[in-house]
Amino acid sequence: MRIMRLKEVMETTGLGRSSIYKYAQEGSFPKPVSLGGRSSGWVLDEVEEWVIEQIARRDERL
Repeated sequence: MRIMRLKEVMETTGLGRSSIYKYAQEGSFPKPVSLGGRSSGWVLDEVEEWVIEQIARRDERL
């Protein structure tokens, strides 16, 4: 299992910081994992699965 930090999540998804946290709070994006103190990260597999789901949604509309 690999943990991604915010910068990498932003690069992978194309989303901005506020959108990532907003979608996570709404439940439509993986929630961050506390790494202690004020540090957090996201599970790589969960973020990749979210990206794949977005691609599938796009393809369904075509």
